Amino acid sequence: MARPPVPGSVVVPNWHESAEGKEYLGCILRKNRRRVFGLLERPVLPPPVSIDTASYKIFVSGKSGVGKTALVAKLAGLEVPVLHHETPGIQTTVVFWPAKLQASDRVVMFRFEFWDCGESALKKFDHMLPACKENTDAFLFLFSFTDRASFEDLPGQLARIAGEAPGVIRMVIGSKFDQYMHTDVPERDLIAFRQAWELPLLRVKSVPGRRLADGRTLDGRAGLADIAHILNGLAEQLWHQDQVAAGLLPNPLESAPG
Repeated sequence: MARPPVPGSVVVPNWHESAEGKEYLGCILRKNRRRVFGLLERPVLPPPVSIDTASYKIFVSGKSGVGKTALVAKLAGLEVPVLHHETPGIQTTVVFWPAKLQASDRVVMFRFEFWDCGESALKKFDHMLPACKENTDAFLFLFSFTDRASFEDLPGQLARIAGEAPGVIRMVIGSKFDQYMHTDVPERDLIAFRQAWELPLLRVKSVPGRRLADGRTLDGRAGLADIAHILNGLAEQLWHQDQVAAGLLPNPLESAPG
């Protein structure tokens, strides 16, 4: 697997906040609400706009209760569950995200298909994990800032889930970052983990999303601003990996001395 690119070197970081970016975001919003897409649906852009779609399958892994389902809900613009309920089987969620490439100034529509499976189902049914890992482009490993054991479980998760898939993107996300004052995972441990594993490590808050004026409906644009760094990070890692695999970019692991 190629080394992770420098953040912001592949995808324009704040492009979604520009006038052009907001125009493209309009295709995944409806009256300031996020649109929900099924497996066979896709955003509709105005006729003059031509845009390529890059599709990826992403498996979300982590201990029970760390917030896997809540993270996917936030990424999709859905309500975050208030109470924890174990995911009974495999749940798939499609999220579209337009991003602008630094090198070509081209806009690409990224289609992320998130696979979330409950820990009990993974242990009970032998076919669940192989199904989640099959043709997967990226693994998202979650830990909770309020659960020290979930952080210490990361090396085991990485070995068990991604050990036999060296070419698949691996990213780590710390959930419940809004409760950082009560964290069980200090910054020095995060620094040590990054140095040891050389993996991207992002943070996400678990608070409910902001609302529109009616007080009930989630604010789609505000929700996108909250999770743009996650979607941009995924787009950057996956696009860079594809370019290296296609021989369009040099593989730093192959060109390094020794």
